[in-house]
Amino acid sequence: MFSVFKKLSILIVLSFASCNFNIPITVENPPIIHLDSESGIYSTKIGRSIIIAPSYDYVTNAIYTWSINDSIIGINPSLEFTGEELGSVFIKIKVETESGSDEEEIRVDVVEREIPTVSLVGADKGYTVSIGEELTLRASVRQTSLPTTYSWRLNDNIVSDSLQYTFIADSIGVYNFMFRAENEDGADSISTTVEVVALPPISWTFAQTEYQLIAGRTIEIGPVQTENLEGATFRFAIGDSIVQEGEKSTWLCSFTQEGDYLIDITATLVRGTQTDSLYQQVTLKVISTETLYYRPKSASSQSKFNRVYEYTPAPGQFINEKKTGGFDDTQTTPETAVAYAEKRLNNSDWVSLGGFGGYIVVGFDHSIDNSGDYDFGVLGNSFSGSSEPGIVWVMQDENGDGLPNDNWYELRGSETGKDSTIQNYAVTYYRPSAPQMPVQWTDNQGNSGQIDYLIAYHRQDYYYPLWIEEDSYTLRGTCLASRTYDKSGNGTYWVNGEFDWGYVDNFSSTDRLTGDMNNYFKISDAIDTQGNSVNLKYIDFVKVQTGVNVKAGWLGENSTEVVGFFDYNMIK
Repeated sequence: MFSVFKKLSILIVLSFASCNFNIPITVENPPIIHLDSESGIYSTKIGRSIIIAPSYDYVTNAIYTWSINDSIIGINPSLEFTGEELGSVFIKIKVETESGSDEEEIRVDVVEREIPTVSLVGADKGYTVSIGEELTLRASVRQTSLPTTYSWRLNDNIVSDSLQYTFIADSIGVYNFMFRAENEDGADSISTTVEVVALPPISWTFAQTEYQLIAGRTIEIGPVQTENLEGATFRFAIGDSIVQEGEKSTWLCSFTQEGDYLIDITATLVRGTQTDSLYQQVTLKVISTETLYYRPKSASSQSKFNRVYEYTPAPGQFINEKKTGGFDDTQTTPETAVAYAEKRLNNSDWVSLGGFGGYIVVGFDHSIDNSGDYDFGVLGNSFSGSSEPGIVWVMQDENGDGLPNDNWYELRGSETGKDSTIQNYAVTYYRPSAPQMPVQWTDNQGNSGQIDYLIAYHRQDYYYPLWIEEDSYTLRGTCLASRTYDKSGNGTYWVNGEFDWGYVDNFSSTDRLTGDMNNYFKISDAIDTQGNSVNLKYIDFVKVQTGVNVKAGWLGENSTEVVGFFDYNMIK
């Protein structure tokens, strides 16, 4: 584009026959454009303006033309350009004088603005606390490459410049809070209220209100979670007979007679002069015999599972992920999610269960017998230094309807009964308010955290399952104390240590009988909620559930992976 005549002047000497002298005449070179970007590539954010200001040589009385696809957009030496749509725009600048012209084409990349997006768990419903009770508000902000400032306002007064703020009220009333995140591209904020009352409201949560039981077995009935019911009296009654009354919120019961029972559950809490109560009725169906719906093997029976019944993962880096996770954005209902998982397992591809509590339920074309030894196997993808343990549960089809809607029994593992193992652990996950944000969670132990968004590795918009319609969902199960640690000491080398035995996707030296990635399990290890053996003669369904709530730095959350399920009794 540059002429060999850039800095030369042309001297033309005219000789006149009638005169004895020369007249020098200087003719200016053609114009030259010098872009203010060596590459000719510029970048701006959508809705923002950029000034493109080349320098020029030899531009006396020049005409400037800026154009896009031959449409003129400017006639000055510089151009102020505003990107209205995402993508690349090609712009030509042409300079013309009496001595010639020069032309350059530049590219302007219009990219998204990095406006911070904020979310706050529970902001839509607000919070209720009692006088003197501590409440910590923790906001989440989508990561950007720009410096970002934070502020918490309480009734329009700034009270904090960090992501979280701890509030303690000393008087009854409604308090207005706003969290704001701001950078040079823009700002986002979220508001909520905190109501301070003299006495906090009471509540409870039931995982189910319909139960069934094989006669002679034991079942625990009651709420799975209570709020502000410390000191309450819980009453369980069948008709006019009170079967249990006291501070225990669940009833451990056993029936020998088949039949249908209505159980009335009442919680009463007296606080000073105020008495509050809750009521829930549940039904219990007692079935007389265990083997009523046993399904023996036939000549056509297969050792591998024949159906996926449920697939409800926790959020995680492989959920909705297309490249390695195998999703394709059509998994928007529970049915399509189940079809996805079933197809993956039938192709011997792994299925991720996400963070703590994520689970999958499979069945077989026959009942698996309790041999007293190892009865079935589950294939994972563990190796030394990479164990992501999954808790195993088993179920009989007690009511004979062919569905996994009966009683789950956990299989005992090496961590069962330890003080560090948490039974009835529950984590609630919250839908992010925008793409590419972490997923926040709270648990029933008063903790909170997030499933990190790993932008360097998995860039699907959401780690929250697309087929979960609710803005939050709760997963319950048994939580093991993790064995994840930073071996390097500087965050570069993380280890997910193995457990002794009894878990899927675990590099066990005990139950990997065949020296591969299969873990093997005994039906005789089935226990009830009190840790007592159940002595099941057979099972029909198997559930695997991620059993730890931990993340390994840049590797992200621990998530159990499963690859296959099979009846070991048929092949050993």
